[in-house]
Amino acid sequence: QVQLVESGGGLVQPGGSLRLSCAASGSISTIYGMAWYRQVTGNQRELVATITSGGSPNYADSVKGRFAISRDNAKNTAYLQMNSLKLEDTAVYYCNARIRATDSWISDYWGQGTQVTVSS
Repeated sequence: QVQLVESGGGLVQPGGSLRLSCAASGSISTIYGMAWYRQVTGNQRELVATITSGGSPNYADSVKGRFAISRDNAKNTAYLQMNSLKLEDTAVYYCNARIRATDSWISDYWGQGTQVTVSS
């Protein structure tokens, strides 16, 4: 069984920073791409950033220059460094990963989400 667990969310003032973590655990053979999404209640889930297994990042226009995605393959962990946070960054942030579990197919897995609130 594979599990993704996010951490690092919280309340921050505009202009502040937060670092989210996403740790994958369980019977993992290979982790391919990893990504961060966010969702505001009533809206569709929005792609924030992706990173390939080789470490190549890609970002939504709304976060370019402010957010940085990274990963530590030895720890099966992805990170999202969020700087210069704005009120509109407030959302639940979800981690996603494409993983081949041991003796199983490749599947997409999701974390439980972590709340990020930007407020003065």
